Amino acid sequence: MVLFKRKPVQYVNRPPVHSDQEIWSIEETDEIFTNYEDYLQRLDFYKQKRFICEITGHSGMSFFDALKSEMDASEEVDDAFPDALKEPILRKVQFSTISRIDNLVDYIFDEFKQDFYPGESVTVIVVDGERLNGIVREKTKFPELLKADGTLERKAFARYFVSLTNRPNEEALVDEEHIVRDRRTFTKQMLRSYIKNTVNREAWTGAPWIVKQNIAEEYRISSEVPAHLRYENKVAERKAHSSLKKGEYDGTILSFLSPHNRLPELKPKSHKSKTAQHDGTRTRHEQFMEYQRALAGNPAFGLNRTGQATNDAQYIHFFNNQPNGFPILAAKGQPKPPPPPPVKYPIEDLEIPPARDGTHRPVVKYLSEDTPTPQRRSEGAGSGILMESVGLLLETWNTLNVYCEVFQLDSFTFDDYVEALQFTSEEVQCELLVEIHCAVLKRLVNDLNDKNGQVQITLPAHVQEESEEEESINESSTLPTPTPEPEVKPTGRTTRSSLAKSEAAEIKEAVGRSRSSTADVKQHRAAELDHANRNYNWKTRLQHRDFKSGKWIIIVVGLLNQLSGNVRLQKTCNEVLAKLAPLDQDVTEETVISQYASLDVNLRVKILRVLCMLSLETKAIRGYMEDCAIQMTEFRKEKIEYQRARKMAMEELRILHEERKTLQPDNKSPSPVPELEELLDDSKIDTLEEDEDEVLDSEDEAPHQGRSLRRANDRALERKKKQEEEKARKEKAQAEKAKKPTKEAKHYEKLLKRIEEKKERIKECEVEIASLDNDLRESDCPRTRVLGKDRFWNRYYWLERNAMPYAGLPDSSTADAGYANGCLWVQGPDDMERRGFIELSDAENAQYRRAFQMSVPERKIIEEGPTHTFTANQWGYYDDPADLDALIGWLDVRGLREIKLRKELQAQREKISTHMEKRKEYHARSDNKKPEAGEIATRVSTRTKTYVDPTGHRCLAWRNTTALKELGHIHSQYMPGNKRQTQKHNKKPVEEEGRQTRATNKQGKIPTRQGTRYAF
Repeated sequence: MVLFKRKPVQYVNRPPVHSDQEIWSIEETDEIFTNYEDYLQRLDFYKQKRFICEITGHSGMSFFDALKSEMDASEEVDDAFPDALKEPILRKVQFSTISRIDNLVDYIFDEFKQDFYPGESVTVIVVDGERLNGIVREKTKFPELLKADGTLERKAFARYFVSLTNRPNEEALVDEEHIVRDRRTFTKQMLRSYIKNTVNREAWTGAPWIVKQNIAEEYRISSEVPAHLRYENKVAERKAHSSLKKGEYDGTILSFLSPHNRLPELKPKSHKSKTAQHDGTRTRHEQFMEYQRALAGNPAFGLNRTGQATNDAQYIHFFNNQPNGFPILAAKGQPKPPPPPPVKYPIEDLEIPPARDGTHRPVVKYLSEDTPTPQRRSEGAGSGILMESVGLLLETWNTLNVYCEVFQLDSFTFDDYVEALQFTSEEVQCELLVEIHCAVLKRLVNDLNDKNGQVQITLPAHVQEESEEEESINESSTLPTPTPEPEVKPTGRTTRSSLAKSEAAEIKEAVGRSRSSTADVKQHRAAELDHANRNYNWKTRLQHRDFKSGKWIIIVVGLLNQLSGNVRLQKTCNEVLAKLAPLDQDVTEETVISQYASLDVNLRVKILRVLCMLSLETKAIRGYMEDCAIQMTEFRKEKIEYQRARKMAMEELRILHEERKTLQPDNKSPSPVPELEELLDDSKIDTLEEDEDEVLDSEDEAPHQGRSLRRANDRALERKKKQEEEKARKEKAQAEKAKKPTKEAKHYEKLLKRIEEKKERIKECEVEIASLDNDLRESDCPRTRVLGKDRFWNRYYWLERNAMPYAGLPDSSTADAGYANGCLWVQGPDDMERRGFIELSDAENAQYRRAFQMSVPERKIIEEGPTHTFTANQWGYYDDPADLDALIGWLDVRGLREIKLRKELQAQREKISTHMEKRKEYHARSDNKKPEAGEIATRVSTRTKTYVDPTGHRCLAWRNTTALKELGHIHSQYMPGNKRQTQKHNKKPVEEEGRQTRATNKQGKIPTRQGTRYAF
């Protein structure tokens, strides 16, 4: 059958034709067309040089050429293939499910290599080694015999009666070891061509091979496909396996929750279990009984009762009145249904049986004081950090470092960030803490010189103004007004719009009730602070960038007071304002600043979280995201170009290597391998010989008491002269060879040079591709990507994975730390995942317990070890490479989630381990700098403030060099009166010492830090 795009050509169905209708036909395909345009279109299709001859495999032919080639090849194959092997091979191939034809050919060839059939021309090897040609006349197969204990008593064998060609009156009785066939009559190539000529297979996975209908009728081969091999049954089986894999049973999520389905079975260690051996024994016994029934129906296959025939006379019963051919065996019954398919991994992680070997997940460390396991002491004991604040710390640190160029901040480590939020001092100002707040606040409201100080975020209406308006309205209405009776409105149809209006009214009423309830209970006095400075409120102060001397805290209080009108932020804002502007103290700027100095770290991080959430609404952040998206598109295009160049270079290198193999000299290479150059260097060999001769000469010339011999000195001089002549001759030959290289040697040298050039080109492309991959990683800022999830739905994060350099900005003031976060963070399961997969119903837990002798929560307690994370608000971390390796070893690759997580961890293992070690070194350096308990900290008295040694706190070493380079001052020291002068004074240094990441990209825009490629 002619192939088009490796599929059989489908002929056009015959249309209904009237007797007087004009038609057009194609004789080769017997197709009929009633429309001339369709006929021409089909003819043009057949004339395309895109068809393949199925038998020969030749391509690039028209349909008619391929059809003719196929018919000719079919006749040749049919004539050349042995007739005696056609029927048994076709019966063997019929309904075979070996998909690849190469594997099918190998299987059939091995089966028939030592199997011969009546009518086949063979060669018999007699006892004396003589070879005689003959034709197989009869064949008898004897099955193997087993003892009562199942051991093998006799192997299966066959005997053949061969009529000798050169001896018409003689026949030979031989076994498989003394009979062979001509190698040219049965080869894999011939077998492949014959199978392709006589067998078809449909184009779906698992389809059986089926003998063509006309050939099957010729050899009386059944063409009825067994039920278990039909397409619809295969589809049903595949769907059942798919549902098993996905865990969709009876509307539940886990497959083990269905009582009608089997639990997953693991593959046995050995290749054959006892059950398989028992089944094999039973199958062989059934075959032997079938053979006995065949003997009863056709005695021609029976031996004489003595069973010791050694010559032709003892086998007379084989020839007397017995027909030729195969015995008619008893018909088999319906084939047994196929066994259930084995479990194909990966599957749902919780469906895998527990290991029960005592192993558990490595111990997780906690940053907070409180832990999910109270009996275990936390690594963050005494820090004052609550577990609910750990996620906020990670979220705000990640936001500030990802968008640090928008905020004009130096990058900083997570440990310095946590320490800065814990730092409390009224004498010393922590620049990291102050600059973070001022930088984020500047993005919320523009400068007065920039669009007149436009607010960049959406703010709720001021609570104080609303309350004052309500009070004025209440005071103006002194006379009581009668309550009118409600009018009865006519009832109408309920529509979607009416429902939406009613729901909106209910929500508005609920918000009003919440506002009125909070207004009734006063929680703080922040409104009084903003009301006292009505002409200079927080917006005006922020527009003027009045951050000095802690005034940024006043701006934060005013902003939080206005944000408390938002229902979602109301609780957080009131909680913070109750500490900054308490009811029991006078509300002054000094009070608010002093209250922040003693503010808890958990409330400080809540303030930053609110500010970071607001900053994501600004145009600056959104524009940064758009620029990163444009950059990623450019990087992808550039990466594709380098990938194409690498592919072309690799193909050219392959061709050059093939050419090198053909041109390479047999004896030696014109350009020796570098490792062998020293061994092939004649000068070094000569030098070594000279050294040996000098040693010998010195021994000969050594003083001794006997008389010196004149001939000894003459021999030494003569030997030395010969060596010098030989050396000169070699140097001359080498020089001549270098002057006049052969044409083949020149070509070979050029070829080697081209090969090295291609290798260098491939290396350059790979370096560029790796660099572009890193640029793509650093530009991926819209979201924080998770590494993966384990069997209990815990999420694993490595925050340096995307949107930032692995070790922070290279020009940061703390770049010597060599890391950014340095920890692998573990987050507990989400509520939906916990309720759907871990906290099951009683019935589901009981069923899981019956399957694995434990419930899912019990399994979580056992396999996670002494440390756990139960909810998404609980976080742990790993900071040791040994724990990372242990975690990778604990993950089970048979699970759907853990195989992906393990793959990601293995891909990032080297980077994670490196920065974990950098974090340890950074902590060790800072610990060494701290004064010991017996030492007195050095303090230097100055006019303005008391000097505190910054080595006691790592966070005090951080400086905002980015703002100094780009603005000429840090954010908290902004002076509006000197702005123009400052810009003029710092313009030239900024241009000369500008950061590498501020160069313009191809679009003329200022790229992010991802525009520079770092090599750490």
